Amino acid sequence: MKNLLTVKKLSVAFESSQHYLNAIKNISFSVKKGETLGIVGESGSGKSVTAKAIMQLLPSQSARITSGLIEYEGKPISTYNEKEMELIRGREVSMIFQDPMSSFNPTIKIGKQIDEMSIKHRGLSPQKAKQETLNMLELVGISHPQERYHQYPHEFSGGMLQRAMIAMALICRPKLLIADEPTTALDVRIQAQILQLMKKLQEKFSMSIILITHDFGVVAGMCDRVVVMKDGEIVEENDTLSIFNQPQHPYTKRLLDALPRIDQKKTTHFPKHFNQAKTIVDAQQLEKVFHLKLGGSVRAVDQVSFSIRQGETLGLVGESGSGKSTTGRLLLQLQKATDGEVLFEGMGIHQFNRKELKVLRRDVQIIFQDPQASLNPRMKVLDIIGQPLDIHKLYRTKKERRERVEELLELVGLDKSHANRYPHEFSGGQKQRIGIARALAVKPKFIVCDEPLSALDVSIQAQIVELLQDLQQKLGLTYLFIAHDLAMVKHICDRVAVMYNGKIIEVAESEELYSNPIHPYTKSLLEAVPVPDPTIEAEKIRNHNIKLQQYTFEKNQLVEKRPNHWVLV
Repeated sequence: MKNLLTVKKLSVAFESSQHYLNAIKNISFSVKKGETLGIVGESGSGKSVTAKAIMQLLPSQSARITSGLIEYEGKPISTYNEKEMELIRGREVSMIFQDPMSSFNPTIKIGKQIDEMSIKHRGLSPQKAKQETLNMLELVGISHPQERYHQYPHEFSGGMLQRAMIAMALICRPKLLIADEPTTALDVRIQAQILQLMKKLQEKFSMSIILITHDFGVVAGMCDRVVVMKDGEIVEENDTLSIFNQPQHPYTKRLLDALPRIDQKKTTHFPKHFNQAKTIVDAQQLEKVFHLKLGGSVRAVDQVSFSIRQGETLGLVGESGSGKSTTGRLLLQLQKATDGEVLFEGMGIHQFNRKELKVLRRDVQIIFQDPQASLNPRMKVLDIIGQPLDIHKLYRTKKERRERVEELLELVGLDKSHANRYPHEFSGGQKQRIGIARALAVKPKFIVCDEPLSALDVSIQAQIVELLQDLQQKLGLTYLFIAHDLAMVKHICDRVAVMYNGKIIEVAESEELYSNPIHPYTKSLLEAVPVPDPTIEAEKIRNHNIKLQQYTFEKNQLVEKRPNHWVLV
C-alpha cells in the first residue's frame, strides 16, 4: 500500500543563547493510507515535537529542523512556506492537540470557531457550516449541541473542550489525523466513544491516523503499527501484536511491565483487621450545592456517606463532574458543606473555627492533581516543603528545618541537594514527589490524593504508587485515592466507592467490585476501560457500542447485596 506520509532521517533541535538540545535524532517512519500508527514513549521522548514538525508548527524562534525530510503524498512539505502549509493544514492534515484550552480563542464562541474550518477549507455557506458543526458536536458526545454551539471555551469542562477539539479536527474529513494524547482528559466511557468515532470515520473516509499516547490500552485497540520513542530516538518499531507479545527493546518491556491491568487479579486482599480498625474519617449525609450567578444551582455532592478506617486506602472513582474532587475538599474543609457532617477521629469538624482548623491541618493533607500548578515557581524546594513547618512552628532552628526538609526529600526518593532548586528544574514525576514530601511535612494521619498520577507517564506512575504504598506502611497513613484510572485504582485500593451525579452508588472491596459489579453504571465504567491486549481491545472498539445512559434515582436506599458490598437504588 502506498505511503501517505514519509518521515526520512528527521532531526529537530532547540536552540537558545544558553542551551542547544537535540529533541529528535535522525528518526524515520511512514504512514500508509488508512493505517493507524501509534507513537508511544515517556514525556520528553520527542513524540509531540515529531507531530509539530510534521505540521510545521514548531516554535520559530527556538526550534528548527536540522536535517531530514517530511513527505506528504510524495511532496516534500518540510520545505513548504507558511502559505503553502495553510493549504495542507486542516483540509489534508488535521491535528488534535493535547491541551484543548490553549487551542481555542477564548473570545469567540465554540460553534463559530468550528464553522470557520468548514467555510475556509470546504467552501460551505455559514448556514451549511453550522449544521455540519452541530452534527459533529453530537457525534463526539456533546449533549445539547444547539446550546453548546453558542457557548465560549471557558463554559466547557476540560473533557468537553477535548471533544470540541476533536470535532474541529474531523470536520474537514482530513486524509491524515494527528492525535496528540486525544483522550487524556476524557472519562473512560467518553474515551471509548471517541475511539469508536475515530475508527468509524477512518473506515468511512479511508483516513490515516498518527496516535500519540501513553495509554497502551488505547494503542492495543486502535493501532496497526507502533513506534516506541525514547530520548528523541526510535528504539523499536513493529506491528501492534508483536510489540505487545514479543517486545524486543528493554525500554519497551519496561513500559509494558509498568502497566496495571484491570483484567488481572489484585495481588493483595482486603486485610481482615480493617474491619476491626477504628474509623478515622466518617462522612455523614454530605451535600454541596453551588449557586450560579445567573440563577439556578448545581448539587455537586448529594447525600454522600462513607467511612475510612485507619491504615486503609479508599478509592473514589467516577466521571468528571461526578463530585469526586469536591467530596475530597469537603473532607479537608477546603470547601464548606451545604449540609451534612464530617467526623475526623470522632470529632465533628464542620463547625471548626480558624484556630481549630489550623490544628486539624496537621492531621489532614492533600496531594494535588497537577504538580506543575501546585508548586510556587518562585520558591525553592527548601521553602515549598518548609512552608507547612513554618505555619505550624514545627522547628526551633533553621538547621532543624533544613534537616527535616532533606529527610523528607530522601523519604520520597529525591536527593537532599534538590532542596536548593526551583520547580522548573524538575521532571513531572519529581515535582509530584515534591508535592508528596510537602504533604508529609507535618506528619499527617490522613491524605487526600486527588488524581495524583494523571499528569505522569506510566513508568513514573508505577514509581509514585510504590512510593505511596511504602510510605503508608512506614508511617501508618490513611488515603482517599481519587482517580479516573480504574486499573490503577484496583491495584492500589483496599475498597472502592463509585460516584455518579454527586451520589455514591456502590461501595465494595476492590477485587469484589471489579469481579462482580452490581450497578449498571459501574458495569459500564469497567467495560469501557481499555486493556493492553490488541485482540480484546480491537474487538471491543469494532463491535461494542458505549451508550452514555443517564441514571435516575427515585429512592435513596442502601441495599446490602453481599458482605461489605452495597449499591444505591
